[in-house]
Amino acid sequence: MTDDAALQRIVILGATGTIGDNTLDVIRRHRDRFDVVALTANTNVAAMTKLVREFAPRFVVMGNDQSRAELIESLSGAGNVEVLVAEQGLCDVSAHEDVDAVVAGIVGAAGLSPVLAAARAGKRILLANKEPMVMLGGTIMQAAQDSGAVMLPLDSEHNAIFQCLPQHINASGEVTMPTLAGVRRVTLTASGGPFRTFSDEQLHAVTPEQACKHPNWVMGRKISVDSATLMNKGLEVIEACWLFGIAPDDVDVVVHPQSVIHSLVEYVDGSTLAQLASPDMRVPIAHALAWPERIESGAPSLDLVEISKLEFEVPDTARFPCLRLAGDAAREGGTAPAVLNAANEVAVDAFLHGRVQFNDIARINEQTLTASSISRDVSLDAVIDADARARAMALSQL
Repeated sequence: MTDDAALQRIVILGATGTIGDNTLDVIRRHRDRFDVVALTANTNVAAMTKLVREFAPRFVVMGNDQSRAELIESLSGAGNVEVLVAEQGLCDVSAHEDVDAVVAGIVGAAGLSPVLAAARAGKRILLANKEPMVMLGGTIMQAAQDSGAVMLPLDSEHNAIFQCLPQHINASGEVTMPTLAGVRRVTLTASGGPFRTFSDEQLHAVTPEQACKHPNWVMGRKISVDSATLMNKGLEVIEACWLFGIAPDDVDVVVHPQSVIHSLVEYVDGSTLAQLASPDMRVPIAHALAWPERIESGAPSLDLVEISKLEFEVPDTARFPCLRLAGDAAREGGTAPAVLNAANEVAVDAFLHGRVQFNDIARINEQTLTASSISRDVSLDAVIDADARARAMALSQL
């Protein structure tokens, strides 16, 4: 694949974060397959400057006018790069006619609008951030269906489900998207985070630094805290329901401390298929970038003899109630998932800045979800309004 016309033209949303780093590492190994058209970041000018000099994108999006101005100055003489700014810039590059695929790696609700723009524009969307599907899953999936957009999950758990679902080859010889044909239920695995064996008293005293030291994965600070509270797994349950069209009660969660099995799919005949890999985000990223083909990811091979054992536990929702809250929100539907997500973003940010204790995250989430008026209207405007109201309510509880 050396013809420029055959290159897959890529936008990376959140290029300086963990997903961006891993995606660019895979792309470096396959420069004959991928063309980086646009990179986005919030305010990390130094990191973006290096990436622009290496990958020479046509577009860059920064989070505000100041970081845009600093980047333009830093890139003086670096070629013809158009630097856009903020949400409109993210949406513009995500829907650009010269873009084939969008890697969605922006953490939090900030990633909602560009993902929706990409879905409406019929792009191939490699979805790493959960929040768009949690907040507006039905609208995004409908937009993708209407436009012909392809949704490919990058979360290791959802990517594992995708790989274990049945796929077919149509009359034209093309591999089709997987279906739920013959599927009884799916199971997401959770590492249990760094505090899996902690008592309530120990959990109350943990610090942000401890919460951000995940035992298996290298992740950003917000998602690391979500993993420690099991909210990350709860949001994954909600996302799985939308991505695969499955009911919340047909999605299980099991704690698997080794993070080797990433998800399982049980079929009606009693068979269960599991996807195994080293805990390395380059595995699902390489799978989604090349699907339906397979390419080298750079991740180490799995050595089951060295691992020697695989353990499984029932998640403790008494000590980690965020998982239960996410299940409640999934079953409630409407704007409940958006409310929970908004409250959690506020609570986690407060914890990371030393304003609340670890156990307060679940308290703030539950109080906000319980006190909020849940709407059946899940239009973009209604969800944005619910998000804003929930953030205000959560802030009032700090």
